[in-house]
Amino acid sequence: MRIVFMGTPDFASAALKKLIESGEDVVMAVTQPDRKKGRGKGIAISPVKECASENGIEVFQPERVKEASAVQYIRDRAPELIIVAAFGQILSKEILDIPKYGCINIHASILPKYRGASPIQSCIMAGEKETGVTIMRMDEGLDTGDIILQRSIPIAEDETGGSLFDKLSELGASLMIEAVSDLKEGKTEYTPQDSSKSSYTALLRKNSGRLDFSGEAVELERMIRALDPWPSAWTKYGEKTLKIWKAHVIEDNITGDTAKAGEIISVTKDDFTIKCGNGSLVIEELQQEGKKRMSSHDFLLGMKVKTGDILKGE
Repeated sequence: MRIVFMGTPDFASAALKKLIESGEDVVMAVTQPDRKKGRGKGIAISPVKECASENGIEVFQPERVKEASAVQYIRDRAPELIIVAAFGQILSKEILDIPKYGCINIHASILPKYRGASPIQSCIMAGEKETGVTIMRMDEGLDTGDIILQRSIPIAEDETGGSLFDKLSELGASLMIEAVSDLKEGKTEYTPQDSSKSSYTALLRKNSGRLDFSGEAVELERMIRALDPWPSAWTKYGEKTLKIWKAHVIEDNITGDTAKAGEIISVTKDDFTIKCGNGSLVIEELQQEGKKRMSSHDFLLGMKVKTGDILKGE
């Protein structure tokens, strides 16, 4: 079966690697154009491009995959199946109609819940106990196509966005191989989604991790884990940005109702505690602007932190 693979980040490259290892005929990889990255403005190459190039697979990087020339370029490769995983662009009906077996997508949630751009982080922030991967037949909607296969896994109590990303990446790659095998053998079953049970997740940006300490401590702790490693949860301590990497919740505020949200209410040699709207957060790992990630113990050795100081996400 001639396959065109479309994807960009590590989540997608794991699936591409699995396809190659399984001996499938991947005729081309379509990925986002190279971008300038960082202060040095070096060129960032997508993991999918790197994987494809290492394995001698043609790489196509259109700025807009919907353009007629890009559609024709894909059509000329005569794919029987297009597999999509975190590509980063919406496919047009013209592309969806090209392959004999259609276009299938690897989505990192149990659809129809958590459609959209950030399902991995969103399920952690929502306090879900499990999540998983859906292989679906793509249509013109956003993650609305018929379900082909699904598999669930538990979410650990200390799960981060990064650790769950890795688990779902491997699960998605394996489930995709199963879906391709079923397609070739004519065993595929398609189950329509119940859109009344759907929810949509927003695209994360660098400022998405601003911590609002007037909120629930439990929710903020989940947010800290969900946004690790990117875009990270952050606040301001004085004029410096402070990324918070690890914290735990104290349900009862140490100082009752007298402290303000965002106020430091306790400092020990190993950690410090921040008052929230409900409950408090004990900060265990953090990263000051311009510094490396470190334990609160090490941070406190070099920084005079005192009770009554206020942290603000501004």
